[in-house]
Amino acid sequence: MTSRLTNILLTTLLVVAVALLVCKMQSMKDEKKAAASAEDQQVETLEMKSAEKGALETIFSRKSVRHYTDQEVEADKLLTLVKAGMAAPTGMNRQPWSFIIVTNMAQVASISDKPGLMMLQKAKAVILVLGKKDEKFWQQDCSAATENILLAAEALGLGAVWCAGYPLPDRTESYKELFNYSDDYEVLSLISIGYPTGEDKPKDKFKEEKIHWNRW
Repeated sequence: MTSRLTNILLTTLLVVAVALLVCKMQSMKDEKKAAASAEDQQVETLEMKSAEKGALETIFSRKSVRHYTDQEVEADKLLTLVKAGMAAPTGMNRQPWSFIIVTNMAQVASISDKPGLMMLQKAKAVILVLGKKDEKFWQQDCSAATENILLAAEALGLGAVWCAGYPLPDRTESYKELFNYSDDYEVLSLISIGYPTGEDKPKDKFKEEKIHWNRW
């Protein structure tokens, strides 16, 4: 009888010990999972901060670059610039834009001596941003696309400058003659592109007096 009670007691103690061990292992597993989750959240937060910092640095370091090295601009980078342009906001998602990528700079030689376009003599590529004239917001949409291209150029280590098209008739007539695009379209901007020499620097354009809170 005593032996039987002893066996029951030992079995009970063994079951309790195993249960406690299982609970402890589950607790340790939960703690590890919680620690890993906290670490993942911390990494995600740091990545978000890094992305935010990178975007703002690109915006604040963007400048109009008119001086270029002799290095050619890679075709894949030019395609990336246009993809960035197409990611711009567009009224009612109408996407009224088209783009002409020029790498044969002999095509623009005839206009490279004009005031405001002389940087084309050293540029390695040009992107023209065109808008469909019968679309209501083509000017706004193409302006947004142009700015996206300029920011993408800065992010890729390229230099770029926005050269006017519309509404200057002498410019747009020259562009039309050179590139023979559809009469339904107009060039909003011609973007000169190359690798920067480092001569051009960003300007601090912040003026607190330009800011009005809640009302003028």
